[in-house]
Formats: sequence, C-alpha cells, structure tokens
Amino acid sequence: MTIRTLPDPILRRKARKITKIDNYIEKLIDDMIETMRAANGVGIAANQVGVLLRVVIIEIPDEDQVRVLINPEITKMEGERIIEEGCLSIPGYRGELTRSLKVRARATGRDGKPIRIKADGLLAQALEHEIDHINGVLYIDHLDSSDKLWKIEYQSSEAVPGVN
Repeated sequence: MTIRTLPDPILRRKARKITKIDNYIEKLIDDMIETMRAANGVGIAANQVGVLLRVVIIEIPDEDQVRVLINPEITKMEGERIIEEGCLSIPGYRGELTRSLKVRARATGRDGKPIRIKADGLLAQALEHEIDHINGVLYIDHLDSSDKLWKIEYQSSEAVPGVN
C-alpha cells in the first residue's frame, strides 16, 4: 500500500468506526502490517494508507507481538514526558512534544474480542500517536512551536527510527 504524506487531506479526516470484521478488514490488516514493516515503522493507522476506518497496527521492536487494534480509544492518560517523535506520513522530520507517561486503552482485536492495554514507554507513545491519526490529528499539532520541528537526513542504508 502507498503511505499517504502531508499535505494529503485524508490525514486530517476522522476515520469511521468498524461495525463488522469481514474479509475486507482482514485483508486491510494484513496489507497494513506489510506496509508498516516495509517502511520500518512502529505503527500505522488506516488513514495513512488512504482508508478512513478505525484500524491501528502497532509492533514494538524487540517484542514478539503485532497489536491489531480495531476502534481503539484511550481511556486514561497519566503524567507527562517530553519525547522525540516522527511519522511515516511526515517523512524527513522529527519533533519534540509532550506525551503521557502511561496510557490505558481499549479496542477490539482482530478476532472480535475486547482488548484492554496498560502501557508506558514506546507503547504508550505509539498508542497516542496512532489513535491521534484515526482522529485526524498529527504529531506536529502537539508541538509547542515550529522550533520544536527539525529536518533529518538519512543515508540510504539507515532505517527510519521512531513511531510512525
């Protein structure tokens, strides 16, 4: 799948709730996982690949788990921390912003069963980042000022770091 980048207007639109997990959703999930991995991402939201549905994929490095979250919502946020963040939809840039120390979220899994997540660290950051995406919000919207955004240069052999 093609990853949409700014200024694509789909990135600013709120995604629709999924009412049924059918073959289309199953294929979308598989394609999103493949696309995220090919781009060296930690996460991806459906609107980043041009689909306005509430699907988020998160795969934290060094964990043996791909989290498929359908209709995810953050239910609680605790504390604050300053972090550096990037996004597959804003290639070549990083920013410094405030995210929560801990996050609780709920969603439906690929199997249709409820999921509850208590997270800190990179998982908490990824949950906030990806759920923002399906609400039409980008990490740059959380920057205190334009001074907190900078351009980065990569050599062709480097993987793109950060939450995507």
